[in-house]
Amino acid sequence: MELHDKTYEEYVNILKDELVPAMGCTEPIAIAYIASYAKKVLDKLPDRVEIEVSGNVLKNVKSVIVPNTSKMKGIQAACAAGIVCGDADKKLEVISEVEDTHEIKEFLEKCPIVVKAANSNKIFDLIITLFASDEQVKVRIVDYHTNIVYVEKNGEVLLDKKIVNDTKKVSYDCLNVEDIFAFVNMVDIDDVKDNLDRQINYNMGIAKEGLTNDYGANIGKVLLKSYGDNLNVKIKAYAAAASDARMNGCEMPVIIVSGSGNQGITTSVPVIVWANEKGYDREKLYRALTLSNLITIHLKSGIGRLSAFCGAVSAGAGAGAGIAYLETQDIMAISHTIVNALGIISGTICDGAKASCAAKIQAAIDAGITGYYMYINGQEFKDGEGLIVKGVENTIENIALLAREGMKETDKEIIKMMVKNC
Repeated sequence: MELHDKTYEEYVNILKDELVPAMGCTEPIAIAYIASYAKKVLDKLPDRVEIEVSGNVLKNVKSVIVPNTSKMKGIQAACAAGIVCGDADKKLEVISEVEDTHEIKEFLEKCPIVVKAANSNKIFDLIITLFASDEQVKVRIVDYHTNIVYVEKNGEVLLDKKIVNDTKKVSYDCLNVEDIFAFVNMVDIDDVKDNLDRQINYNMGIAKEGLTNDYGANIGKVLLKSYGDNLNVKIKAYAAAASDARMNGCEMPVIIVSGSGNQGITTSVPVIVWANEKGYDREKLYRALTLSNLITIHLKSGIGRLSAFCGAVSAGAGAGAGIAYLETQDIMAISHTIVNALGIISGTICDGAKASCAAKIQAAIDAGITGYYMYINGQEFKDGEGLIVKGVENTIENIALLAREGMKETDKEIIKMMVKNC
C-alpha cells in the first residue's frame, strides 16, 4: 500500500462509510427511517400501516426505548415516530428533531400498525406498506439500515435495486491486519480527522451523560463504585455508561461502526479514555482509533451485520488492538491481542438490544485488554487450542465461520423465545 493508491483510498472510504451518526439503537431507527421515507413518497399521513420485519430486527427492537418518544418501546412506536415526526433526509438521525411526542401517541391511537414476520431468508429485512384511502406506498430495506432496494407507489415501481445474495452482507475483502497496520502508520491524518473528531466528541459525550444521569442498569456507575476508578475500570465503565444511555432513551447521537452504535462505542471509548489518561498526543490517538475501527470492521465483515454472535466481542478485540497500538506500535502485539481476545469470549450470544448490552460491552473490553496483557507478559493462546489456529487471519476466519454459519440455529432459537414472550 502507498499513500493515495487504490487500496489506501478504499480504506479512507470504508471509514467514511462506516463512521456515521445515529440516534438511538440502529434497528428501531431503521424502522423510523423506512417509515419516514414511505410517508414522504405517499405525501400524506396514512390511515393504515403494515410492516414486515425479519427476526433479527425484531430481536433488536423489542426491548429498547425509542428516543424522543417519551420512553416508548417497540416497532409500532418507532414506525409512528418516523411517520409523524421523521425527516428521512437525516437517515439514522431521522427522529432527532421531534417537537411534540403527543402527536406520536395520537397517531398510534388512530392508525392501526400491523406487524408481521417477513417471509425472507435475509437477516436484515424491512418492508413497510402505507395505506391512505385508495393510495398505497411500499418500501423495502435489505441487508443494512439505510439500503432502500424497492419503492412502489400505487402499483408503479419507482425503484427496484438488485439484491446481492451475500451472506456476509458487507464485504471488505481489502481488509487484513497487516495492511490495516500499514495504513494506520502512513495515513495522512487530514484524510480521517473529521470522522474521528466526531467519533471522539459524540461517543465520549454520551459516555459522560451515562455516568452523570440514571439510565438502564447503570453498569458504568456500578463498575466505578465497586472497583474504583483505575484505568482498567475506567475504560470499561465509560463505554458501558454510553451503552446504558443509548439503550435507554438518551437523545444524544453516537458514531456507529459496522451498523451498530454499541460497537462504535466499544471500539472507540476505551481507546480514547486510555489515550487521555496516559497523556498520548492527538495524532497517536487518531492512529490508534483508525486501527481499532478498521480491526472491528474487518472482524465484523466476515460475520454480517446481525447474527446470534454478540458484536461487542469483535469491537472489544478492536479496542484491545487500539490500546496495543498506543502502547507498542507493534504488529505482533496487535495480532496477538486480537487472537487472545477472540479466544476468551467468542460465542457470547446476542439476545437483542437492551440494558444488558452495557454489561456485555464491559466484558468484551475486559477480554480485549486481557488479550493485550497476556501478550506483554509472554502468554498466548496457541494453535489448536479451541478455535485458535496459527495466523491472525486464520483465527479471524474461524470466528467468522462460527458466528455466520455455526450459530444460525442458535439465532433461530433466540428469536423463537423472544417472539413467544412478546
